[in-house]
Amino acid sequence: MPDTPDLSARFARAKFRSWHRGTREADYMIGGFYDRYHTGWSEADLVWFESLLDEDDVDIMAWAIQTQAVPTEIAGPHMDLMQKLDYVDIPR
Repeated sequence: MPDTPDLSARFARAKFRSWHRGTREADYMIGGFYDRYHTGWSEADLVWFESLLDEDDVDIMAWAIQTQAVPTEIAGPHMDLMQKLDYVDIPR
């Protein structure tokens, strides 16, 4: 039986890519989503996130704030969670 692949390097790369998108807004949205949810992810979940990271920031952000339809290959429970996150925390 082959060894279970060590996913730690892929998770580390995904974290870096999620926090280094090119704009602060995308960093907070995508990196914040990663930080909030990655601890419970399986390899399949990581594959979904890696495919999301290959998309353009403007598209990811539009899907997350629901101003653009989500493509079938990206849609699903993870995108539903991304759409539910409160990306603006206004101190009172």
